Amino acid sequence: MNKSVTFLLTSIVAAMTLVACDNSSQSDSAEPMADMAEVTEPSQAIQSGATDLAGILAAQPEEVIARYTYRNPEQTLDFFGIQPGMTVVEALPGGGWYSKLLMPFLGSDGELVGANYPTGMYKLFGYDEERLAKMGTWATDWPTTAQTWVEGDTSKVSAFVMGDLAEAQKGSADAVLLIRALHNLARFEEQHGYLTGALQDTFDVLKPGGTVGVVQHAAPNDADDDWANGSKGYLKQAFVIEKMQAAGFEYVAASDINANPRDIPSADDAVWRLPPSLAGSKDDEEKTAAMQAIGESNRMTLKFVKPAI
Repeated sequence: MNKSVTFLLTSIVAAMTLVACDNSSQSDSAEPMADMAEVTEPSQAIQSGATDLAGILAAQPEEVIARYTYRNPEQTLDFFGIQPGMTVVEALPGGGWYSKLLMPFLGSDGELVGANYPTGMYKLFGYDEERLAKMGTWATDWPTTAQTWVEGDTSKVSAFVMGDLAEAQKGSADAVLLIRALHNLARFEEQHGYLTGALQDTFDVLKPGGTVGVVQHAAPNDADDDWANGSKGYLKQAFVIEKMQAAGFEYVAASDINANPRDIPSADDAVWRLPPSLAGSKDDEEKTAAMQAIGESNRMTLKFVKPAI
């Protein structure tokens, strides 16, 4: 896919001038990772008659366009082979950063399916009873909210919670997007098996030959395994490939689309020190400037397929 000159210039200017929020309502704590799947209040619907991806991207608010430098949505979705009319599962869609691009792009013949962590996992994040109750109704609340985000010719929207995939949903999806979604599953894998369970759901929901697209904060290859266990947001690429293959997927290819060589974390660093979270530095102008100079995290971009029967 080729971007227009106008779109390129718009993206570059916005990325240089804005620092925006993530698709989550993340806090300024050391581990502001658990809010990503929470349903946000409806915002003003994006009005765009565009159905081509470049036009959809150009119609987004400036704070979204500002993130294109690091998230590269056009190249990423192209690499994963996402096309109009597909049924696509998006893990942890949260406030809809990617959802608002996918819904108009998939179109009325397509479907976007949100997938959330198991509700029990949020207890491990320290959620109080009120927030846990909200997560308990997420599978019905999120589609209702998501349908307010984009006007015009958009996809159908539905959702499920990992560990509670309905029989009727099995074998229904053309692709699953695991975008910055694996680290928390991995960090709780040893005690609770959440990563294994999520990858089983991923395998089951896909049609034979379906695609899994992974974008994940990438730990240095020489990082200590205990540090790169997901608790700091980072995973090693070899670990991700190993777990995906163990779940039955075939590894297809890797891309450096979302790589950022300026992100070189130390043993004391967590990914949330970087924008958009800037955890621990919002009251320190010098540190904030240093983190913004690095930009968003270094990310692996991996493509897998479910074997065709």
